Amino acid sequence: MRTAFKGIFTLGIIACGLGWFLSAPSYLAPNDFSELSGDVANGEQVFHQSGCASCHAAPTAVGEAKKLLTGGQHFKTDFGTFIAPNISSSSIHGIGAWSVLEFTNAVQKGVSPDGRHYYPAFPYTSYVRMKTADVVDLYAYMKTLPASETPSQTHQTSFPFNIRRGLGLWKQLYLNDAPVLSISNDTELERGQYLVEGAGHCSECHTPRNPIGGLKKDMWLAGGPNPDGDGKIPNITPDGTGIGSWSESEIVDYLKTGFTPEFDSVGGSMVAVIENTSRLPDADLSAIAKYLKSVPAIPTQ
Repeated sequence: MRTAFKGIFTLGIIACGLGWFLSAPSYLAPNDFSELSGDVANGEQVFHQSGCASCHAAPTAVGEAKKLLTGGQHFKTDFGTFIAPNISSSSIHGIGAWSVLEFTNAVQKGVSPDGRHYYPAFPYTSYVRMKTADVVDLYAYMKTLPASETPSQTHQTSFPFNIRRGLGLWKQLYLNDAPVLSISNDTELERGQYLVEGAGHCSECHTPRNPIGGLKKDMWLAGGPNPDGDGKIPNITPDGTGIGSWSESEIVDYLKTGFTPEFDSVGGSMVAVIENTSRLPDADLSAIAKYLKSVPAIPTQ
């Protein structure tokens, strides 16, 4: 009996050690930044592509006030309620004291400057596909925005989801910088893929998830439960139950104006998305439309 207990105890220690090793944060290499200085003008475009203000502006902010990234919006999920943090240029409560390396590790690796895993309510599983140069440009632009001295609020999570180290194991399954779909050698299509799969993080709402929060990539962009709790997020594949009847130009118009081909107006959380996409150049909107029309058509479930 004693020998069996020792064996089980030893296996437990080994399993814990292996789990601790596998759940450790991973980081970008510092030399990836050696020739990047940051382009503020492009950073502003990346800011709109990525929808930073949609989550990190104050809940009641409108217009120019959305550039004050004070945080505070609540996002209720099956794993707890996550509260968007202050990511303004404040050196105390925001990201003002962060280095560009720390910022990029946060955006693309989901790791805080003090080495904690961020919850994937922050869509780094999409941002990991962004170009490092674009993230550096985003950092340069965000440093020009006003500072908010409002402290970030604590997420409302319970056991076991309050143990952030476990997210390292989750990342082993779902943090991958490879493109989701294989596409032909087409510059415009590749740009659309980059915006949809990366900076635009469209899949984070438009693709259903499994019980542990991973995206079901075999249902890519086929719609899913509304993370706000009401109704469903629509299917945006070219299936008849999605946007199959929409032309590329109608998709572009929708992303610019918020009006569907049937002249319905956008609602819910998509209002904030249109505020961002309406600021993008027509070439980017056309690339997004071309990509959306090229993905596999999947019926709404």
